[in-house]
Amino acid sequence: MLIGLVGKPSVGKSTFFKAATLSEVEIASYPFTTIKPNHGVGYVKIDCIDKEFNTQCMPNHGFCINHKRFVPIDLMDVAGLVPGASEGKGLGNQFLDDLRQADAFIHIVDVSGTTDETGKQTENYDVTKDILFLEDELDKWFLNILSRVWRNLTRKTELEGGDLSKAIANQFSGLKVNEDQVKSILSKIQISLKASSWTEKELLKFANLLRKETKPMIIAANKIDSPKGKENYEKLKKTFPEKIIIPCSSDSELALREAAKFNLINYIPGEKTFEIKGQLNDKQLFALNKIKSEILDFYEYGTGVQEILNYAVFNLLKYIPIFPAGANKLSDSKGRILPDCFLLPPNSTALDFAYFLHTDFGNNFLRAIDARTKKILGRDYKLKFGDALEIVTSK
Repeated sequence: MLIGLVGKPSVGKSTFFKAATLSEVEIASYPFTTIKPNHGVGYVKIDCIDKEFNTQCMPNHGFCINHKRFVPIDLMDVAGLVPGASEGKGLGNQFLDDLRQADAFIHIVDVSGTTDETGKQTENYDVTKDILFLEDELDKWFLNILSRVWRNLTRKTELEGGDLSKAIANQFSGLKVNEDQVKSILSKIQISLKASSWTEKELLKFANLLRKETKPMIIAANKIDSPKGKENYEKLKKTFPEKIIIPCSSDSELALREAAKFNLINYIPGEKTFEIKGQLNDKQLFALNKIKSEILDFYEYGTGVQEILNYAVFNLLKYIPIFPAGANKLSDSKGRILPDCFLLPPNSTALDFAYFLHTDFGNNFLRAIDARTKKILGRDYKLKFGDALEIVTSK
């Protein structure tokens, strides 16, 4: 699973990325600071099951603070997108190519209204334009891929009686599009003509639906603490009521995580409070108090960064966190308690989990056991959020 950060230049994508990963990346107030994509490890936050068993987990990957488990995910920050990117403007071709393997997008929008569509400084910019142009460029990206082969592809499938869904999925395989997703879109569109006779408008409609289905997106209303941040955030919500838009201050989250990293405060990412523990100077105290009064005390999701990551993984992609756990023992062979937590795709079964752990576990699967209830589960058991399972094999 890979989450891509998208948006025009100078909106704070690299700051969001650094806040989520604490990776060292260049951050500057001029367009195209990011040229090559930055890859890093971010984390989604869940309630750790160790509390249910009155113990303390020992994560192999990620970490756990006060029974809040942070499970690693892959993040990618790419170069900024400008209008005309699908035609090669700015760094468009490179930008779009970098996004092929992303499973979902987080669109970072600068709600301060101080950067124009190219990322240059301005005043009173209409932030609704950012959402419109970015989605338009993504749709044209999909459309361009379709248009190059559409007539030949559809005529061939119609003449030979082939499967159109399979042919389209093969064309988009590089973008992680599967046949079931294409079938879902074809069943939704109301077009009576044969596919080979679709107009450009009908093809664009199909490209739009396919993009939304295969690259779902959440909007991060970044720089919410700027003078016009809240006003522009409300404007976005009113203009696009159907979209998921979460207020965000990646600058504040980065400051909090850096302060926690240097033991100046106790802070759990995504929480609305922090505790001062180190010696802070007046400037540091002022900055932290400002974050508390203007962000943490004011917005439901604190700085918004953690909530946005969680929403992308658990709501857009519907992944399921699963703990490998013995029915009679929670530790592994090295004595580590609940060392692993894995994220599996929606509709995964106990057998899928066994194969995920190891091919031999899947091939020799006998049953799964619920570590909480000790109930025996079959191979077709549908995994649930936060399940703790033991896999029993014949070898």
